[in-house]
Amino acid sequence: MSKRPWGFVVGGLLVALLLAGVVSNYASSHPDGLDSSLLRGCTVDAEGEITGGSCPAQQERDHELADSPLADYGVRGLDNDFLSTGLSGVLGVLLTFAVGGGVFWLLRRRGPQPPAADRSSGEPAADRTTRQRTAAESPADSASRAARSR
Repeated sequence: MSKRPWGFVVGGLLVALLLAGVVSNYASSHPDGLDSSLLRGCTVDAEGEITGGSCPAQQERDHELADSPLADYGVRGLDNDFLSTGLSGVLGVLLTFAVGGGVFWLLRRRGPQPPAADRSSGEPAADRTTRQRTAAESPADSASRAARSR
């Protein structure tokens, strides 16, 4: 497995953008399970307005963020419903990807850290180790090691 699966991440992002930007416009406009269960006991007209009966949906009120720019699965100010819904989905995917990527970047695994003294020199650890080993060896030890590596 490669260390950085960029192809997989970019492919997943493109699929999510396609689903959010295009396919979300074809989602069902009929109420989902929660909405339909809240309407039990009420009479509803063709536009979905409650005309009679008694049900929990009669106590519904607007959410505190109903005035936000991306409220109600659309972008405020765009008259084209298809574009508004698609752009809202794309912005949501990009925001989620940015937040998730930031969290993963902060929590990523880092390799073993060299001791503090090694980090201050700016020299790669492998070069320091080789230089320190060769300085500590006698010429006979160096020749013996070179002969063994052949």
